[in-house]
Amino acid sequence: MEFIMNELSYDLIVIGAGPGGYVGAIRAAQLGLKVAVIEKEKLMGGTCLRVGCIPSKALLESSHNYHAAKHQFSDHGIAVQGLTIDVAAMLKRKQKIVTVLGKGIESLFKKNAITRYTGTGRFVGETTENGHVIAVANNEGETRLTGKSIIIATGSVSSPLRGITVDETHVLTSTGALEIDQVPKTMAVIGAGAIGLEMASVWSRLGTEVTVLEYMDKVLPTMDQDISKNMQKILKDQGINFQLGVKVTKAEKHPEGGCVVEIDGKEALRPEKVLLAVGRAANTEGLRLDTLGITCDARGRIPVDTHFSTTARDVYAIGDVIEGPMLAHKAEEDGVACAEWIATGHGHVDYNIVPMVVYTDPEAAAVGKTEQQLKDTNIPYKVGMFPFMANGRARTYGDTSGFVKMLAHADTDRILGVHIVGKHAGDLIAEAASAMAFHASSEDIARVCHAHPTLAEAIKEAAMAVDGRAIHA
Repeated sequence: MEFIMNELSYDLIVIGAGPGGYVGAIRAAQLGLKVAVIEKEKLMGGTCLRVGCIPSKALLESSHNYHAAKHQFSDHGIAVQGLTIDVAAMLKRKQKIVTVLGKGIESLFKKNAITRYTGTGRFVGETTENGHVIAVANNEGETRLTGKSIIIATGSVSSPLRGITVDETHVLTSTGALEIDQVPKTMAVIGAGAIGLEMASVWSRLGTEVTVLEYMDKVLPTMDQDISKNMQKILKDQGINFQLGVKVTKAEKHPEGGCVVEIDGKEALRPEKVLLAVGRAANTEGLRLDTLGITCDARGRIPVDTHFSTTARDVYAIGDVIEGPMLAHKAEEDGVACAEWIATGHGHVDYNIVPMVVYTDPEAAAVGKTEQQLKDTNIPYKVGMFPFMANGRARTYGDTSGFVKMLAHADTDRILGVHIVGKHAGDLIAEAASAMAFHASSEDIARVCHAHPTLAEAIKEAAMAVDGRAIHA
């Protein structure tokens, strides 16, 4: 490989241009730092933008519209004849959205005078008076940069599973599932977390017979039990099959076509496609952290303190490579807080109020503690539940499934957690997160006037239900 002797110095070098990396870079630039970002992919935005959050939501929206046209438009007096699916057009729309947003990040970098380097970054174990030396390698050779501070924001990759042979054609990760160009007749989804259920929803709506296989005894195992039970029932009613409490021992392409999935103690499945969706793992490959004396934990994550500092001086880590929920918005908050700490000595993220959203239909969303967590920690609490069945706006949407569940401290009434299944739950959860950020009580929300008719009224009613005084239920 050709070596280019070209040392460039920056106040901050960010390795990775995903949600945490690019947002942190922009915030640092706003605070006056000279910033460079290293990203190996041509399009910035990371897994979230290129092969994760955004493209999956594009396909979810397309599949939702097809399903609505086929099954729900007639309720509105709209007759549709000759309805067909053009998967190629769906994929084209998805990619257009991704490209537009990626170019938007490029524009933000230009606006904030951030220098972008295309390639893979690695530590070389050297420092100069200008900071740590980072080597950036690409097809044209290698460039060396120095940075007073370094942020590692290299994100995550799909977690492997023993016995599963991924080829991204037959046995897929979420990346491959976003590129299927024909509607498969059958699909097995290994994992009933957010990614698994979202992709199951996409292809089930388009006509695929989907079976979800989950090692735990419930779907969405990290969420509140009421969400898990409700979502499983709703998705089952939509036609998705579930096998819970099962152990998949093997999944691979079958010589006679399609795939074979072997399940411990059960009959093997022969789906056309298999999606592996058992979570994600920190991506630190090729960084050469060993040259800095950084040792990852048992799960491959980089240990950091409360200010994102690693064991190497002036080297920080954020997002999916550190402990915490692997969520794009959590990584963004990490990026902002880390940049502010580097530039000002102040920066903080409250991990107690990081929302989680599952973009099925209806959506599931949560922030704060689950009821089981409160029980396990002996925290006294009260519960307020309100069903969307009693909400006027939900009726007009034609979707009254789900509920709002609010947990408040039994003594102080402070909101401890909010859990929602329903239309636009992902948007509704922001009110709960904002209230919790200001240590609001359920009474605070109950006393706020909510516009009528809106889905948000269900949050108000759930808050009133904490005290046993919901009006419409």
